[in-house]
Amino acid sequence: MGFVIAVDGPAASGKGTIANRLGALYGYPVLDSGLLYRGVGVRLSESGGDLDDAAAATAAAMALEPAELERPQLRTRAAGELASRVAIHPAVRLALRDFQVQFAAREPGAVIDGRDIGTVIAPAAQAKLYIAASAKVRADRRWKQLTGQGETVTYEEILADILRRDERDCGRAESPMTQASDAVLLDTSEMTIEQAFDAARRIVETARARSGNLPG
Repeated sequence: MGFVIAVDGPAASGKGTIANRLGALYGYPVLDSGLLYRGVGVRLSESGGDLDDAAAATAAAMALEPAELERPQLRTRAAGELASRVAIHPAVRLALRDFQVQFAAREPGAVIDGRDIGTVIAPAAQAKLYIAASAKVRADRRWKQLTGQGETVTYEEILADILRRDERDCGRAESPMTQASDAVLLDTSEMTIEQAFDAARRIVETARARSGNLPG
């Protein structure tokens, strides 16, 4: 296994942007694991399947093709809600686990963002970050993102979405969202994206120095 950077945290905390920038900095491939669950939710929804049917959701997960992760439909508010609903099924998480574990094994390294990367997918990751922010800040960020994409939605609706997803992600029996014991907490509530990325970079640099895996 190469040098793995696990970036966990709740929706709209900034983990995706940070993960992508870290990948660009070190030349590592980046996986947004949330897209896997969004892909399953969208696939199931489009086929008229029942999101609460674990067997149907698992079948959708097993049939998911990597190319589907590029679909713009996966970036919508609706897809985020679908993802949160199918992610509670243990069999769905198991079906998607191998893909993520194999991604983490890439040489010379990989960046994966999600909610259980440092705890379940890559517990041996050399660098672990848990990106957090207050629910109100995260709702404001997501509202600006979605309205910028042309969606019609209120801040209050997004805040309700955020709180509901947090409860669902933290409360599920299988692989709940939680900070790994050896992850470094980075609260971005009062940070610009540049400040957040610089703080994340310094956390990773410390981990690289500790492991002997230095840049260049």
